[in-house]
Amino acid sequence: MKPQRLSLFLLICLSASASLRETQAADKPNILLIVSDDHGYGDVGFQGCKDIPTPHLDRLAAEGMHCTSGYVSHPFCSPTRAGLMTGRYQHRFGHQLNPYYNPADHKEGLPLSEKLLPEYLGKAGYKTGWIGKWHLGAAPEFRPENRGFGETFGFIGGGHKFLNWKVDIKNEYTVPIERNGKPVEIKEHLTTSLGNEAADFIKRHKSEPWFLYLAFNAPHMPNEPTAERLAQFAAIADPLRRKYAAQVSLMDDAIGAALDSMRASGQDQNTLVFFFSDNGGPIGSKGNGSNNAPLHGGKGDVYEGGMRVPFVVKWSAKLPAGANYDLPVSSLDVFATSLAVAGVTMPTDKIYDSMNLIPYLSGEKKEAAHAQLFWRTGPSMAMREGDAKLVKLGGNQLSLYDLKTDVGEKTNLQGDKPDTVKAMSESIKGWDAQMVPPAFPGATAYEKPGKGKPKAD
Repeated sequence: MKPQRLSLFLLICLSASASLRETQAADKPNILLIVSDDHGYGDVGFQGCKDIPTPHLDRLAAEGMHCTSGYVSHPFCSPTRAGLMTGRYQHRFGHQLNPYYNPADHKEGLPLSEKLLPEYLGKAGYKTGWIGKWHLGAAPEFRPENRGFGETFGFIGGGHKFLNWKVDIKNEYTVPIERNGKPVEIKEHLTTSLGNEAADFIKRHKSEPWFLYLAFNAPHMPNEPTAERLAQFAAIADPLRRKYAAQVSLMDDAIGAALDSMRASGQDQNTLVFFFSDNGGPIGSKGNGSNNAPLHGGKGDVYEGGMRVPFVVKWSAKLPAGANYDLPVSSLDVFATSLAVAGVTMPTDKIYDSMNLIPYLSGEKKEAAHAQLFWRTGPSMAMREGDAKLVKLGGNQLSLYDLKTDVGEKTNLQGDKPDTVKAMSESIKGWDAQMVPPAFPGATAYEKPGKGKPKAD
């Protein structure tokens, strides 16, 4: 073949190859996973909130599907995130406590035996990014850049100040904000910064499939809104609620920045979006001003208020808009759903508890994705099967509720349905037998802290 023809042939082949890659990339939806922190069940407009406007989240719910029985896998922070990233009940690998912050500790973090969602998606051609809060271990091997995320921006611990902090690397809440491992200066409210960073990531990667884990630390304490935003909620009499409302409002705007970037860059139709809180809002002496009504309990509890959360799934290309989905779904399901839409085969090396939600949300499958869901924290456990919810508190204190008629868990039906209680108790016992002891000592205000370790949340 003559050189000119060979060059033309090679050019055609390269062009065809590039076109094929672009077609394949276009077939794969982007995946945007948004997680709020300590966000009350009743604190979004699409669930009836009246005193905190959340227009961006409300629009997301109107354009997507509102999962009214959406749960996370644990009633407090880090374990929920561990389950979310692995598609497995976190108790299967001993991540049932919050790791305390110590970059020199090589036990306190999500065990390296587990392969995380971004590792699978990265190998499938996705650009992977994490923005915000990590809380899955501070030692180098646990950090997001070493667990599958190609781009990173945020803080490694379990919480952070929002405004005017003096950097102290020994204090979890004042460590530097880092971009790809290097400290950066933040001149605006941290929540606003996270939203802007997400918007930039989405815009930069519009020509290729991407997975972005946008993990806010709002409205987790400390409540530090801007003065301007706080003034907008002067009508709220309770000062704690007022600051909390301002924090939620700032987060809603930050989420709006990310979603607007997605729309403006033409990626709205083919992006799978998840939104939920990492657990219910904290109440009582540990409260942040949140409201979990009409649910009972809050963060740390195995009542509904501990792990039933605002939950939205949107994929305009495949799922109906503005619909409620009332059957139980779990944050664990992000894993299998994301792999399925990315064309990645679900791994079979271990027991996975995650389900691909798309056939259920689309109506293709009519049954519930989960026949049973389980929770455990310390000696307290719970299980949902259909509309029945069994709660087992420390020792053997049992309560049975019908969530269809009693979402607030006010009426204990234990005495009326002994056979149901017995059967569900056996199911909990069987599930618990599959779990393992804690993989690290941990420290949290919602569990007994490890000996000699500071509390951290």
